[in-house]
Amino acid sequence: MTPAIDLAKQQGIAYTVHQYLHDPAALSYGLEAAEKLGVKPEQVFKTLVVQLDGKQLAVAVLPVSQQLSMKLLAKALGAKKAVMASATDVMRSTGYVLGGVSPLGQKKALPTVIDSSAQQFDSIFVSAGKRGLEIELSGVELCRLLNGRMAALCQL
Repeated sequence: MTPAIDLAKQQGIAYTVHQYLHDPAALSYGLEAAEKLGVKPEQVFKTLVVQLDGKQLAVAVLPVSQQLSMKLLAKALGAKKAVMASATDVMRSTGYVLGGVSPLGQKKALPTVIDSSAQQFDSIFVSAGKRGLEIELSGVELCRLLNGRMAALCQL
């Protein structure tokens, strides 16, 4: 079990855990997950940690097939600027390794924005806290669990 799975279980939400053999040579963890699970890349979401205005960390959850728009994320969180957080800050604040960062069960609760495209699916896949482990759940439930918000986050 991971903190992500423990949280979903503790909150009593409907979820399914999917495991696959992770290939260390994979160029994209998210696209690898979509391929090995046999689902559309638009339905597999990656978790990115950013730094807002040089201070506060925040989380963006978006399809693995898309690129994050820092401007849209900053706007959604009322910040002027967003940049990717350092690997050290990501691991320290989330408790997860890169490539296995889950939006669920992080050490510190961070402001979270989920790309609004999650609403078009009955369920989405996000990392369950380890490379090769995904948790499938409702995007709306994920948003509720994280006290997050939905907004357009992807570059057009």
